[in-house]
Amino acid sequence: MVAAAMMAVASVSAQENAVQPYIELDQMPRLLDIMPPPPAFDSPEFANDVVRYGWGKMQRQDADRVALAVADAEWDDLTKLFLQWKDAFGLEINETNTPEIYKLMVNSLATTDPMRKETKAYYHRQRPFERFDDSMPSHEEDDLRGEGSYPSGHSLRGWGISLLLAQIAPQRAAEIFSRGWDYCTSRVIVGAHWQSDVDASRTAASIGFCALQGSEAFIAQMKKAQAEYAEKTSQNIGIHSATVVEHPATQSYRIDGIQATDATRGIVIENQQKVVKK
Repeated sequence: MVAAAMMAVASVSAQENAVQPYIELDQMPRLLDIMPPPPAFDSPEFANDVVRYGWGKMQRQDADRVALAVADAEWDDLTKLFLQWKDAFGLEINETNTPEIYKLMVNSLATTDPMRKETKAYYHRQRPFERFDDSMPSHEEDDLRGEGSYPSGHSLRGWGISLLLAQIAPQRAAEIFSRGWDYCTSRVIVGAHWQSDVDASRTAASIGFCALQGSEAFIAQMKKAQAEYAEKTSQNIGIHSATVVEHPATQSYRIDGIQATDATRGIVIENQQKVVKK
């Protein structure tokens, strides 16, 4: 009986901690209905994609930047992924030390990540490393070959993370979005995506983020995440109450400069304006 009770408690706990989208995919905005198709191979936009691909390859000469791009390629381990925003966010996110923030993040990503799938499958755009028969410093070739490139799933996720973290800690928005921008650019550097894939994904992430704001469960968890962040960092990140400024009582003066009283009649000066007291 005791063992059965313990198993029941463990089952309930597991269900409470299970990843649950805030909104089902069929209730989310459909990217295929919103976003334009990827640039045609004979378009000026694709010419820019090729230029940016060349630029990305040049960045691989910078050992530190390519190491960051490789680290940004992480997909399966969310705790490791969230570490990429630790410095920008000012706090390490994990299930043990920041359970409310972690819950918000994983459930939000479970809501927005799947938005890309239909569009990627529909256009089935060839990836840069495939088109140029190139190798990737992140060694993702086997995982990505044959999968559509548009939009970028990593970039949708990375920009989505930045939007969520900036809502938790708006005072660190500049650092958070700078990290998110570089994260998305990492996909160009490793040759996983065209620049237009990444650009489209930032828009897609913003669409998903806006949809989340309509979920009461999301809003409730966001408040818990904000409170946890404030507690962990000793910062008040909520909306500050308006400061009440006590204005001194109005003083009136007669024309001759003597302070007026309630019994004074005639023209007086109040707040640099002439007033007739009868």
